[in-house]
Amino acid sequence: MSEQPPAPNLLIRPGQVEPFDRGSGVATIPYVGKWNSEQNLVTTGQTVFQEGRGLPLHSHNVEESVIILEGLATAQIGDDHFDLEVGDATWVPANVPHRFFNRGAGVMRIYWVYGGRYVTRTMTATGETFEHLSNSDKGAQAK
Repeated sequence: MSEQPPAPNLLIRPGQVEPFDRGSGVATIPYVGKWNSEQNLVTTGQTVFQEGRGLPLHSHNVEESVIILEGLATAQIGDDHFDLEVGDATWVPANVPHRFFNRGAGVMRIYWVYGGRYVTRTMTATGETFEHLSNSDKGAQAK
């Protein structure tokens, strides 16, 4: 194995990425850089939820996997509800409505990976579809 550090465009650190503020106590740090090319079809990052905050029910055009890095979460995936703790992981198939809420005291942090480079979010309540992390893709809410 080589011990050389990766090329600069292959390394992304949280302090080098501008957070995407969804408003109302939820912020996303997208780890998407020049390395996310046509050959590497993933989109990844982390989202931080303040106490009692979450995103409304929505779906994506691609599958998503989520790992809880900090705090306590409640996930709704389709009609199922799950309580998740640090280290727990879950998976959401494409086009299945889901949401995550912070059910604990303090911050909840998730790490997510989408199985695609072009990701959209469709809000279940309105049917509106937005490009992931576009200016229109906001809408955090309290529980």
